[in-house]
Amino acid sequence: MSAPSAAGADELRELVREQGLLSGPRAVVAMLSGGRDSVCLLDIAVALRGPREVRALHVNYGLRDLADEDERHCARLCDALGVELRVVRPGRGSGHDRAGGNAPSAQPPRSGNVQAWAREVRYRAAEQLAVRGDAAIASGHTASDQVETILYRLAASPGRRALLGMSAADSTPSGHALVRPLLGFTRDQTGAYCRELNLVWRDDASNSDLQYARSRVRLGLVPALSAVHPAAEANVLRTARLLREEAALLDSLVHAEIDDAGGIALERLEQLPAPLARLVVVRLAEQAAGTYVPQAGPRVAELLALGRRGGRAEVHVGGGAGAVIEHGRLRMVKLAPRPERGTVTTPVQLD
Repeated sequence: MSAPSAAGADELRELVREQGLLSGPRAVVAMLSGGRDSVCLLDIAVALRGPREVRALHVNYGLRDLADEDERHCARLCDALGVELRVVRPGRGSGHDRAGGNAPSAQPPRSGNVQAWAREVRYRAAEQLAVRGDAAIASGHTASDQVETILYRLAASPGRRALLGMSAADSTPSGHALVRPLLGFTRDQTGAYCRELNLVWRDDASNSDLQYARSRVRLGLVPALSAVHPAAEANVLRTARLLREEAALLDSLVHAEIDDAGGIALERLEQLPAPLARLVVVRLAEQAAGTYVPQAGPRVAELLALGRRGGRAEVHVGGGAGAVIEHGRLRMVKLAPRPERGTVTTPVQLD
């Protein structure tokens, strides 16, 4: 569902209410960065559920000079709304809230993907808070974020899942309920909501930092596509919605091919159309590894060849998943993390 471009604050709230993502018996943990989208999300959650049913989570990563001011801004907002705020400061001691509790102490990586680290810390903290209060986690992702996510994944990773984008009702990496009530609204609409209600937000300068791939997509690729066609963003979103509907059908076909023990007979795998066989192998790998493993799909021919040799065979198919072939059947298992260089380990069986 998406709102008319000129929707007022009351209409936006009503459209979110109709989705039902913030309703139900469970409380809501709203992830609050202090930006326009998260401020809009928190205010709508309070309007629909009341302040006693909403808690806010702010993560102060300490990576920017203005990080502490962002934290103070979120504290002032939550005080004004009457919402309990939980603040987490990774690597800088415990977080704090009215109920107390400890925060994750992970340090930011000296190299590598800092954004991925921040996302992991953020969701881990949200899960801890949600479990404590039996709450659902709400994220302020918008339709604008959806377009950027699809375009980024399309460029960075293979497979149809790149085009599916984010779901309005989803789960965190650890399986906790995650909802995105603003996914049908644009960044301009959340900004208009905040301006109408005199809600102040803070802009994160890193969102315009071109060293980050997501910023290059936002500031370079999206405007370029809009220059090609004015409805480019809407067309990307519509394509994603259609593909998610079709993906549900494909998922049902894949599910029907996997046996009760979580595997598939190699004879049956060889009979399947090539696209369906790839999807089955990917599904088995992902169920074992608990993460996205698109690289397992092209291994179908290799796995079938190993099966024809007879006996037992084991092979790493990527993403922390290992294929085990024995007795004419394929199953997948989760592999232990690979040790760092210089670490001595004792070999173990895949299962």
